[in-house]
Amino acid sequence: MSGEVQAAEPESLRELLELRAEAAPEKAFLFSESDGRRYTYAEFDAAVNRTVRLLAAHGLGKGDVVSLLMPNSAEYIIAYFACFKLGALAGPINSLLKPPEMAYIMTNSEAKALLVNSEFMPHIESIADELPSLDAVIEFDDESRAAQNFSGEREHLPVTSLGKDDEAIIIYTSGTTGKPKGCLLTHGNLIANARQIKEWLGFTESDRLLTMMPLFHMNAVSVTTMTPLYAGASTVVSPKFSATRFWQIISDYEITSFGSVATMLTMLLEKYPEGVPAGLKTEQLRFAMCGSAPVPAEVMKRFEETFHCLVIEGYGLSESTCRSTFNPPDERRRPGSCGMPIGNEMRVVDEEEREVADGELGEIVLRGENILKGYYRNPVANERAFRGGWFHTGDVGYRDADGFYYIVDRKTDMIIRGGENIYPREIDETLYEHPAVASAATIGIPDELYGEEVTAFVVLKEGAVATEEELLAHCRARLADFKCPKTIHLVKEIPKGPTGKLLKRELAKRFSHPINSENSADSR
Repeated sequence: MSGEVQAAEPESLRELLELRAEAAPEKAFLFSESDGRRYTYAEFDAAVNRTVRLLAAHGLGKGDVVSLLMPNSAEYIIAYFACFKLGALAGPINSLLKPPEMAYIMTNSEAKALLVNSEFMPHIESIADELPSLDAVIEFDDESRAAQNFSGEREHLPVTSLGKDDEAIIIYTSGTTGKPKGCLLTHGNLIANARQIKEWLGFTESDRLLTMMPLFHMNAVSVTTMTPLYAGASTVVSPKFSATRFWQIISDYEITSFGSVATMLTMLLEKYPEGVPAGLKTEQLRFAMCGSAPVPAEVMKRFEETFHCLVIEGYGLSESTCRSTFNPPDERRRPGSCGMPIGNEMRVVDEEEREVADGELGEIVLRGENILKGYYRNPVANERAFRGGWFHTGDVGYRDADGFYYIVDRKTDMIIRGGENIYPREIDETLYEHPAVASAATIGIPDELYGEEVTAFVVLKEGAVATEEELLAHCRARLADFKCPKTIHLVKEIPKGPTGKLLKRELAKRFSHPINSENSADSR
């Protein structure tokens, strides 16, 4: 990488983008796989400026929250950077959520505007009365068309003072209390994590990364968008993962690395058991970056043997911007480990916050410039999470003598299904809303495709009648599909401890056999 690109660290994402556009204006930065559009760094910066003017014309400014509800697209990335340039907070909304869940996020974050793709407008119209803080709803299917009235040469481009401590993103993470928490990430957080990933994995201007993970998650934002920007490289955005089209995309765009979850690797093995189809250009592909949940050792081995592509596992959370660890992309890599810290501090501690010896289990805690500023207006959660000056992840693991970390369990009951974090309490509370339910307990059980699948156990009230399908329908009407139980078991009782607490671990032990999930992924 050149000395120019490695110049002094920018203070904001606006400064970072403008530095790249000035240093290499004609270099391709963003490719839109769905429609073939291509933006150079200069063209991308100009598109961002058009959208900044659009937002400013609607009264948006520094510190305001702009919710984003779109499919993966060039528009989504342009919208993020328009918020960053304006000094507003980008508020991505998981498009898999149901309208009431979306309303909670927009209301809790006090979003003043929404940039939305027209396909989601029916959702927004159905909850319009529940969004008192929202002043503007802007359809954003095509950035140039949406901004055409505000993109003239003479239009003033708002310039605000921005620094590393200014907030850039408010992203909602599932919470153990049943309601998501707004995670505040700063310009400094995003720049730091991009630098950490770039330096650890050795990305340069010649790399081209593929985004097929959803842009409402920090994985796609930090790993395959911010990191190539920091490296002066290029990024390709695809609407979603398609096993059928995957290798063609890798070939057409000469992809050197991509972000993924274990489920995607499994689907590719099922679709292409004999390897990459003949005639496609994949020799430039260096490795797959994988996170969210551990890759089964056998899946990793088969993927690497079948496609001659390394799998580099990492670990992180939205609260650490994205990645806190990665395996080294060389012979030191250890399958089964989530790797080593890539620039932040990491420890394993006991219940008294004392660091434990190598090989001993404890809670993973983090500290560093990629760790969130805090949870939005949630002092109780902040005090609990940051006790002792370290961020407590709730994940249980250990460090070996060589400094590699392993995640073995979660202190919380969180379920990770195909890369999506699901907190059982939210599902339990939804089931309790059904008039026939006396008690409910939701757990994750092993699943061959998704890693974990959601199943719930319900005890009905005396004399009440309800079927499994009725309870499933009740959940589907109130929860995003990925959160809904795949099965509900009607039982006479749920194991309880001496204090009456439902013993979910006992249920998990009884129902620990894998489920064979149907492959419902896009197979275009």
